[in-house]
Amino acid sequence: MTDESERGESMTRKTGPAAGADHAERGCPRAAWTLIVLAPLCAEVTFSGISTPFILLVFPLLVPIYGAGVLLIRELVRRVGAGWPGLIVLGVAYEVAEDGIGLQDLTSTHLYTAADWGPRLFGLNTTYWEGQIGYHVVFSVLIPIALTELIFREHASRPWLGRTGMLVAAFTFVVGVALARIAISEMEDPGYRQGWPALLGWRTLVAALGVVALAVLPRLRPVRVAPVARPPHRAVAATVTAAATLVWLGLLWPLGYNAGHPAIGVGGWVIIPMVVALVLALAVGWLVARWCATPGFSDHHMIWLIGGALVGHSLHALVSGIVGGSSLLPVIIAAVILGATLLLLGRLDRHVSRRAGG
Repeated sequence: MTDESERGESMTRKTGPAAGADHAERGCPRAAWTLIVLAPLCAEVTFSGISTPFILLVFPLLVPIYGAGVLLIRELVRRVGAGWPGLIVLGVAYEVAEDGIGLQDLTSTHLYTAADWGPRLFGLNTTYWEGQIGYHVVFSVLIPIALTELIFREHASRPWLGRTGMLVAAFTFVVGVALARIAISEMEDPGYRQGWPALLGWRTLVAALGVVALAVLPRLRPVRVAPVARPPHRAVAATVTAAATLVWLGLLWPLGYNAGHPAIGVGGWVIIPMVVALVLALAVGWLVARWCATPGFSDHHMIWLIGGALVGHSLHALVSGIVGGSSLLPVIIAAVILGATLLLLGRLDRHVSRRAGG
């Protein structure tokens, strides 16, 4: 038996993080680069790029924080076996790093008029923060990772980077956070500086979330989700996620990103749509988890779930741009983005079919 075949047999006997680490030595650069590109596309271009076309010009500046950050999250979670719960917890940590440490818009009274979205408690823009957590967890982290793993299904369960790649991704993400502070926050909210207690608090929160995701969750017994009777029709799955996205964004995000007022309600009454949005997010998340646990739920269903959410958030961005007094340009950009989204998702659906047939 050759050395190569011995290594192959040894690999098949290994399970868990150790096996994943060995696989990572070979890596999957194409999958890693795909995720690096998809993360800022899903998070910014298909949303902010509609109502604020300027974002398309600064796309390269978004790649370090989104691309490297989300890739790092995915690699850490896959290495320790924390699953989707780990991705969600690190998605929250990502949001805190971007908005709390980088942009500092969670405490700013000026940037994005975030302070006017709803109640400010302990110096925090609470409505804005709730909106950012949900948005980044779903559209910056979960959807790009799910799409990339659908494309590279044979590599979905193992790491894509070696140790050097992990270090490069971590360094690039830190640079991305610094760029967000220098190139965006400093320009749009010049002179604003968070106090050291806030910065220390954000860093502590990021570290604590990292410990929960990477050290606590892998040791816990996975939660068993009761499946539904049968998988939903694909059109039903897409309609549910599209409608839920539109309603959730409509409850929290003002029409017009710098509208300077809450989406719904005045003063303390804004707490009502905040609670409704939270309940909606938890209910739809639990429903999707039950769908995914149902025998017969396929990659095709997942594609339609993702497609509905992407279409929903792009439609909300289009309405925001129009209400905000933008010209015909956002409509044209939205049509192009929505068309490209549907076209690419259709191609992915056919790719999945061909792979299953092969």
